[in-house]
Amino acid sequence: MTTPHVVIVGGGISGLAAAHALATGVTPPRITVLEGSPRLGGKLAGDVLEGIPVDLGAESVLARRPEAVDLIKAVGLTDDVVHPATTKAGLWIADGIHAIPPTVMGVPTDARAVADVLGPSAAARVAAEVDLPAPALTEDVSIGRYVAERMGQSVTDKLVDPLLGGVYAGRADEISLAAAVPELFARLAEAPSLLAATAAMQGGAKKPGPVFAGIRGGVHRLITALEDDLTARGVTISTKQTVRRISRTASGFALETGPAVAPVLVEADAVIVATPALPTSRMLTDLVPSASAELATVDYASMAIVTLAVRREAWPEAASGSGFLVPSVEGRTIKASTYSHAKWEWSGEAGGDLVVLRASVGRLGEEYVLQRSDEELVALAAADLRNAIGLTTPVVGSLVTRWGGALPQYSVGHLDRVDRVERAVAAVPGLAVCGAAYQGVGIAACVASGTRAATRVRDHLGPLVRMNG
Repeated sequence: MTTPHVVIVGGGISGLAAAHALATGVTPPRITVLEGSPRLGGKLAGDVLEGIPVDLGAESVLARRPEAVDLIKAVGLTDDVVHPATTKAGLWIADGIHAIPPTVMGVPTDARAVADVLGPSAAARVAAEVDLPAPALTEDVSIGRYVAERMGQSVTDKLVDPLLGGVYAGRADEISLAAAVPELFARLAEAPSLLAATAAMQGGAKKPGPVFAGIRGGVHRLITALEDDLTARGVTISTKQTVRRISRTASGFALETGPAVAPVLVEADAVIVATPALPTSRMLTDLVPSASAELATVDYASMAIVTLAVRREAWPEAASGSGFLVPSVEGRTIKASTYSHAKWEWSGEAGGDLVVLRASVGRLGEEYVLQRSDEELVALAAADLRNAIGLTTPVVGSLVTRWGGALPQYSVGHLDRVDRVERAVAAVPGLAVCGAAYQGVGIAACVASGTRAATRVRDHLGPLVRMNG
């Protein structure tokens, strides 16, 4: 009997994590990864700017979840795991950078601490939230609207919006509280107030160890290490292989690839779909129509990363910490900036007499900003940085990386939608889905999603593996 064949559609971090979980398990199946683009990694990518390695997408992983760090170590990068030299970030409000007060994803934990950012009257409104009726929250709501109702619009505009914008590039008024901050949502069923709930979370959040981790030379190195590891384990990886449709056969599945005029069918005993919501929806149109319809409703935000190199000697002394966030109500082009050379010691060392920083551009509904040329985006970012931190030195080098449809939007009811999708997919034995569209957009969450999909497929293949063994 032949070894069962698993095809993974999508070579981003979720798909590669699923492949790794299958390949390192007991009696691994034959594994094929099909990626539609010319390279692996999805939103994880890197380059070299003026001789300095840089991440062009995500630059860190959540260290307090084990999945991403464990995978980094499993593919041989243990000695290159690093932690930020500083995580102290600010908010660009009006004409200055203000320290971010203690919050839970932008929701204050102490009314007194927000006066510098919001002003005395807005801080008093936050303090008065404890006098409102208890939340008794049982249904999902928009985090931005809910916080504005209980604490005032300033909290949503100047705290919640920029912190959520850094994660989803979306609008706080449209993002699900249950999906974005599930622990807070759960507490609000019984907490006496929103402020009491966030204060309790802040008090219980003092866990040992760093919150974030990175890789010396850039997080994108994880993709190369994964590719090498998977290839050494016999996994077949093919790029420029777009899958248009997946259908059932008598023995498993058939995936339609190749030119539309001369399609090629790839047969599989099980399939993991690790692509964004819309292409997944198209592939599952005939196979799981209800899941396809749900996935077609997931919106995505586009954004760009503008990476700059400037002279170290001209770096403003007042620009401290790891960078800053920008509330959308401020009307700036950039939504955030990270001082890579300060945040990551390896970056500062690699730069020599240059320093690297990056700025994020684009939010949901601001695709028009991304239609500007690379030169325009660099000039706009440099102008904002000049106004924000006094960076007047000329840009020595730059890279503009556009991420079209990069970040899924977790709108109100997202978790219920995901539950319906996963139940519909579970009704098709041997099929699984994973990725950022489901239960978290960070690298650790995507690794966890890929691992869950691999477990589902492995459980399905169990009888086949035992029979073939």
